[in-house]
Amino acid sequence: MAQFTLPKNSQYTEGKTWPKPAGASNLQAFRIYRWNPDDGQNPRIDTYYVDRDDCGPMVLDALLWIKNNVDSTLVFRRSCREGICGSCAMNIMGKNTLACTLGIDDCESDTIKIYPLPHMPVIKDLVPDLTSFFAQHASIQPWLQTETAEPETEWRQTPEERSKLDGLYECILCACCTTSCPSYWWNGDRFLGPAALLQAYRWLIDSRDEATGERLDNLHDPFRLYRCHTIMNCANTCPKGLNPAKAIAEIKKMMIARTV
Repeated sequence: MAQFTLPKNSQYTEGKTWPKPAGASNLQAFRIYRWNPDDGQNPRIDTYYVDRDDCGPMVLDALLWIKNNVDSTLVFRRSCREGICGSCAMNIMGKNTLACTLGIDDCESDTIKIYPLPHMPVIKDLVPDLTSFFAQHASIQPWLQTETAEPETEWRQTPEERSKLDGLYECILCACCTTSCPSYWWNGDRFLGPAALLQAYRWLIDSRDEATGERLDNLHDPFRLYRCHTIMNCANTCPKGLNPAKAIAEIKKMMIARTV
C-alpha cells in the first residue's frame, strides 16, 4: 500500500469538528485535510460526520454530502463519478485511489482519513497542482507519429497487434501511481514517473507508430527512465489494475535490444 506523505505544507493543526447531523443515528466520521492559500494559516484536519442513511455508498458521495449539507467551502475535484476521468484521485486511508469507486464500507474504519495526493503542491484542500505531471506526460509525445502517406480510411492493425495495447490504453491519468512512487518523490523534476512511462510504452508498442527510434532517444537519460527501482507501489495503487512497472521494464528491454 502506498503510504501517505504530507504535501509541501507539512505543518498542520487540529481543525474544526463540525456538528453531527441532527437526528442521525447511522454516522460515519471523516477527517479531511484542509488548506486555504488565502487565509495565511497552516493546513488543518477538520472532522465531519456524515449521515449514512442520507448519503450514497461511495467516498465521493460522502464528500458531496459534506459540501452540500455541512461545509460548502470544502474543495475537491470530481467529474464522471464512474472511474473514467481520474479527477477525484486522492489519498484515502493511506492509499491513492479514486473517491468515486471506493466504497465507504470498503474503508473498514470508524474514521476515514482523506488527504490530497502525496508530494504534489496543494492548490487548495484536496486539489493538488498537477501542472508538472501533465507536462511530463506531454513530453513523451502521446500521439501517433508516422512517415508513410496517410491512408484513405484508417491505419490498420491486426487483432494480435491491437491486443498488445491492452493494459496500457486504459490509463486515465489520475496520477495515483506517479504520486505513490518514492523514486518520483525523490526525483520528480527529472524522473518521468510511472504514468508518463506507461503512456510512452503504449506508443512504443503500437504497430502503427513509426517513431520508435526517436521515442527511445527521448527516454535515453539516467533520470527520465532509469530512476524506476521496481518498488511496485504504482501497480499496487492503480485504480484501473494496470502495471506501470512492467511497462517500464519493457522499455528497458527495448533499450538493451537496440544496443545489441
